[in-house]
Amino acid sequence: MEPLTWTGALGPWLNPAIVVAAVALGVSVLANILVAILTSEERVHYGEDGVALKSSSATRFTRLAMGLSLAAVIAILLSYIVGGVLLPPDAKGIIGRLATQFLPVWIALAVTFAVSIAFKRRLGLYGHLFDNVIGMIGFGLVMFWVFSALFADVVVTFDPVRDVISGMKNKAPGTPLRSPEDGQYAYYLLGGDALARDVFSRMVAGARVVLTIAPAATLFAFMVGIVLGVPAGYLGGKFDTILSFIANLVLAFPVILLFFLLVTPEIIQMGVPTYMAAVLFLFPIVFLVILWNSAFHTRPMKRNLFVGLTVLIGGWLYLGLAWDADPFGLVSIPGGVLIVFVSVVFVNSPTVFRIVRGLTLDIRTRDYVAAAQTRGEGPWYIMLWEILPNARGPLLVDFCLRIGYTTILLGTLGFFGLGLPPESPDWGTSINAGRGLLQFFPFPPLVPAVAIMSLVLGLNLLADGLREESLKD
Repeated sequence: MEPLTWTGALGPWLNPAIVVAAVALGVSVLANILVAILTSEERVHYGEDGVALKSSSATRFTRLAMGLSLAAVIAILLSYIVGGVLLPPDAKGIIGRLATQFLPVWIALAVTFAVSIAFKRRLGLYGHLFDNVIGMIGFGLVMFWVFSALFADVVVTFDPVRDVISGMKNKAPGTPLRSPEDGQYAYYLLGGDALARDVFSRMVAGARVVLTIAPAATLFAFMVGIVLGVPAGYLGGKFDTILSFIANLVLAFPVILLFFLLVTPEIIQMGVPTYMAAVLFLFPIVFLVILWNSAFHTRPMKRNLFVGLTVLIGGWLYLGLAWDADPFGLVSIPGGVLIVFVSVVFVNSPTVFRIVRGLTLDIRTRDYVAAAQTRGEGPWYIMLWEILPNARGPLLVDFCLRIGYTTILLGTLGFFGLGLPPESPDWGTSINAGRGLLQFFPFPPLVPAVAIMSLVLGLNLLADGLREESLKD
């Protein structure tokens, strides 16, 4: 079999078009910059807020050209994907086969956007996100990787760890297998790595690893930060002073050095990561118990039911996650993953604490907090049901940004070989495995690096969209 080209049968038609559109986009961007610098003010328009908006006919023309050329580039890229899916297998290039493998992801994205846009007026801040172009683009990038992680078993073409095929070491994208077995995929779509594993399959499987650890670790860090930050900001005094000092102390400690310490055999044998997990994993249970108790303190039956279920289910998960002592053997975390998870939570918690504390210091002076105090509400009710909901906008934005920071941090840890096993398909480990031959075989480290970049970019754009829409509220 011949190696695959990138565009297959679509190349003769779409390749010249994408070149023309890209050149037009570049020229229009440069023209817009030059016009903005050189042209004099011809007309002055005023916005709704009374601020003067400078605009000239030349500027409007270059902006129109830039928008049209950008739309043309996007339309051609979509044509590569749609055409690649619709072409017969023999006519597909690498892009077409990749698009076909991601077909469940495209369907899930289309359904998610269609339903969200149809009911956006009923979905609060999430629905308002679909009135924001930047937020929609970020949401689309993030959900692409989320659905890739969910459908990874369907999307991958080979087992990302066990399938090591002779003759496929450091091969270029689109290289065919010498003698594929019955039912085996015939190509390495994005090439092979230094151990003859499929780069594409490892990229998709790496999304599952990253999106399992990063959001969960960020959520745990937020639980720690909220449980400590809200009372510190609301109550103040020595409690606030002590917690702020501890948070600043942790933030002053070098992060990479902390990770190196946690993965040393002596520290692991002492059980330090396990003890840290035992403390940090208590915070979600404490948070929920306080939440139910403050919300239903006038309805003891309902409060006892919620608190009992939280303690029962949370205790079971706590035993499995923190101590690897689940009596049913259903819940556990591998040792390497536990070290990474605990380290990320420990590093992020002080920053979240400071953000939550600052928001609480501001919100506690509002009139509705004074009204709740006048009604005789308890401190925890005011903190969790008056202050915290009114801080949700900035916290949601920071949550998205922090998942991006955590993704970068996980990539850094994997690159240095800390925590996760060497055969793990996570993106940082894959970059580290391929960096030695980057000059000659760039795809093994380049593909996971682009994956990290696209996910973090999507999270940042999503955070920008949420920030803009939350300010409108």
